[in-house]
Order: sequence, then structure tokens, then C-alpha cells
Amino acid sequence: MKVELISIGDELLIGQTINTNAAWLGQTLSNFGARITKTTTISDQAAEIISALNTVSNDTDCVIITGGLGPTNDDITKHTLAKHYGLALKMHQETLEHIEGYFKNRNRPMLESNRLQAMLPDGCRVLRNKNGTAAGMWINSGKQVIISLPGVPYEMKSIVEEELLPLLTNKYNPSALYYKTAHTQGIGESFLAEKIRDWEEALNADALQLAYLPSPGFVKLRINSYKGAADAEKINRYFKELEAIIPEALYGYEKETLAEVVAKLLVGQNLKIGTVESCTSGLLAHQLTTIPGASEYYQGSILSYSNALKTKMAGVDPNLIAQYGAVSQEVACAMAEGGREILEVDICVSTTGIAGPSGGTDEKPVGLVWIAIATKEKTRVKSFQFGDNRERNLTMTVAAALNFLRFELLPLT
Repeated sequence: MKVELISIGDELLIGQTINTNAAWLGQTLSNFGARITKTTTISDQAAEIISALNTVSNDTDCVIITGGLGPTNDDITKHTLAKHYGLALKMHQETLEHIEGYFKNRNRPMLESNRLQAMLPDGCRVLRNKNGTAAGMWINSGKQVIISLPGVPYEMKSIVEEELLPLLTNKYNPSALYYKTAHTQGIGESFLAEKIRDWEEALNADALQLAYLPSPGFVKLRINSYKGAADAEKINRYFKELEAIIPEALYGYEKETLAEVVAKLLVGQNLKIGTVESCTSGLLAHQLTTIPGASEYYQGSILSYSNALKTKMAGVDPNLIAQYGAVSQEVACAMAEGGREILEVDICVSTTGIAGPSGGTDEKPVGLVWIAIATKEKTRVKSFQFGDNRERNLTMTVAAALNFLRFELLPLT
């Protein structure tokens, strides 16, 4: 079952309103078993609606349109669809009674524009809207079905769940999509694809589909199956194989966050942690303390943005800063080691870097970051080279620090 989505609204095009309807429909219909092949956003113009309909692929089974079904003059979807498909508008008595009851129950006056919302294309299948006054419409056009839904999210969702999905099930009998998503950190999409190429080829040969979903510092890997939950065991087996291939990168599944994974490891090993932050200036501490019960493992932080405070608060030898610079392996290690003693913790993580957009040199460019982890037994340190965007550099530094910490904790479990 192939589906195309058309979202109508100038407010969507100018960014005044985020198109959450398309996102929700994409997820809901995909889980239902449909394949979303195209999403289009257009303005509140009849010509644009007609143009979008004329470009629908011949092999598309269902077109779902959202928006433009209200009582105001700019709500033209119903009129445009009726004209395009040669259908006369006719008063739909059941919808009219619903609208009358809607206003009566709220003790509000009903205007003529509200009454006219019950004028619907003759021959369409009406999809009841229990939460509003704009009914949904099901129009048959040859082998395709055209669905028109209101743009108000809670109204649209109710119609889809209670009216539309049962009808689509009866017509298309789709196989429900089953999927599972793994989270990776610290390896780019192209490098990741190269590293797991053989694994992905085996997966595809087994009638499963892999999707890469990248964001700054992270790549989600989602395995899809249109055979439903029957493939759950197979998908779990593939992910177990992947854990062995990229243990340094794969940290969790579904809604699990990197901070949550680290928190579980710390609590499980009864470890106390602290942070000494320079370039991230508290962002790492914030991530570690977003988890309920963080006081079980988190002790506190030293925010040593200036060189003077690195010495005064974290105990860094000023000669190290003078010789190697604040952004260096030596100073990162000293920050973590000094912080561990001062904060009286089992583990201390330090961050120091050049977030940008200025301050870089040929030797130490913008985006250079050093992260160190000190325990009683050893100190480990890594350097990273991110980009030239300050906000992204800070986000990626925190993610890298958490994943570095996660991987260091794994051998202890």
C-alpha cells in the first residue's frame, strides 16, 4: 500500500507552524504497514492543490490531504476537490446535526459558515470528526483513494485512528511494519556504512531493510520488517551481531538516551562521578543530572573556563598550561585527575577545547577538543576534531564525553 501525503497551509511554508501532522501520519501509517512515498507541502491555493494532485504517481494507492477544511474563506480544499473530481456539494444531514450539537453543547452561536461545513461532495464517504466541525472525506478516483482531513492535529489524529485506519485495513489489508532502532555515537554515517557493509548486505538478503538516521554526533540505525512482529527475533539477532561489530559506537535502543545508559552503568557499579568542564561549561553536568536519581552517582562539577580557575579550582599546574596550552592532552588529564581528588569521586571527566567560531590556530583549529577520564587506577584521554559551528561543537563534545565514559565503564561490568 503506497501513500502520498499533501499538507496544505501557508503557515507551514513560512515556518510559522511546524508540520507535525506529516510526521505523525508518516509514523502512524508506516507502523500500520503503508509505504510513504512522497510528502508535499503547498499553499492555500486551488491551483496548487490541483497541481499536487496531478503529480501523484500512478502506482500510489492512497493520497492523504490535511488542511483547508475550516469555515473561513481560505479553507478551499473541499470546494477544490469537488470541482476537480466533478462532484456537486450536497448538504450531509448527519454532519449538519453533529455541527449543530457541537455548538449547542458549548452554548455558542452557530454561524452560516459553520452550517456550510456540512456541504460535502456528493458520493464521498464521510469520515466523522467527533472533536470538531470539519468532517473528513474519502473520495474514490479510479484505483486511487483521496482522503481529505482537517489540519487541526487532535481532530486529524482522532479521525485517522477511529475512522480511517479500519477502512484502509478492509480495503488494502496491509502487513504491519515492525521495526527496532539502535543508537550509535561517534562514527559518521559514511564510515559507519562502510564498517557494517557485510552485515547490512546479509540483512538485506534476509528480506529486512536498514535505514540510516543521522544527526550531529549520532546515527540511528533502524531495521524494518513488513512481516510484522514475526521478524522480531530475527531483528534482535542482527542487532546482537552489530553490538559485537561496533561496541564502541552502539549504546542503546529505542528511546534510551546516552545519559541513561551511563547512569545505569554508574549505579550498577556503585561509582561516584564528577566533572571538570572548560569548553562545555556545565553542559556535561546537565546531561548527567537530567536522569531521575542522579544524586546516586553524581557529586558535582568544577566549571574552570579560565586558566586561572583551572589552577585554583582543579589544581592544574600553571606550568602545564604555559607549556602546552589549556587545550591539550596534558591539561585535560590534569583537570580530570585534580577534579577526582578535589571532588572526592571514583571517576572524573574533563573537557577542554576551542568551541569557536574564533580562537583557533593552524596547530589548534576551531573544533579541537580534548576529553579525559581519570580513575584511581588510570587516566585515559582522547582528542576530537569537530567543525566550526560553536553550538554543534558543544553538543558533540558532550555526546563524545558520555560515550567515551560509557565505553570505559563497560569492561568493569
